Amino acid sequence: MKQGIIGWATGMVLVASCGMAQAQWLWVNDKGVKQFSDQPPPASVPPSRILKAPKGQMPEPAKTDEAAGEAAPEPKATPRPTLAERNADFNKRRAAAAEQAQKAETDARAKASNEANCENIRNNQRALEAGMRISSFDRNGERVILDDAQRAEQSKRNTAMLAANCK
Repeated sequence: MKQGIIGWATGMVLVASCGMAQAQWLWVNDKGVKQFSDQPPPASVPPSRILKAPKGQMPEPAKTDEAAGEAAPEPKATPRPTLAERNADFNKRRAAAAEQAQKAETDARAKASNEANCENIRNNQRALEAGMRISSFDRNGERVILDDAQRAEQSKRNTAMLAANCK
């Protein structure tokens, strides 16, 4: 019987001490999120945003300005965006990313094409400078071998194109 009373008394002490261990302060922070704590909120939290406090520890409400008869202005919490607003924002970001990826792909293709053209011009210029026989086709589709004047003219065009389009 003595052990039952001791157990009952120990249980009562434990139950009484559990209440003190619970979060006793509840307030809303600047982002609109509820905060639970066993410590009082920071001084920057106005009393109107404190939802729960231990008995006898609730801070006084904001003092009024006696000359104007109005309460001091309270900082406003920014409202959280709705699901539709967040979804619209996500869709905008996704569309912008897709557009940027498409632009990067187009730029990469254009750069590769330009590099291939520059390489072809360089190869043609090397062949002209080496004195190799170079042929082209006339209007009738017949093969014609370039003479020295035509080679010089082609070399000039190649040099101008390399200077303008290739590094």
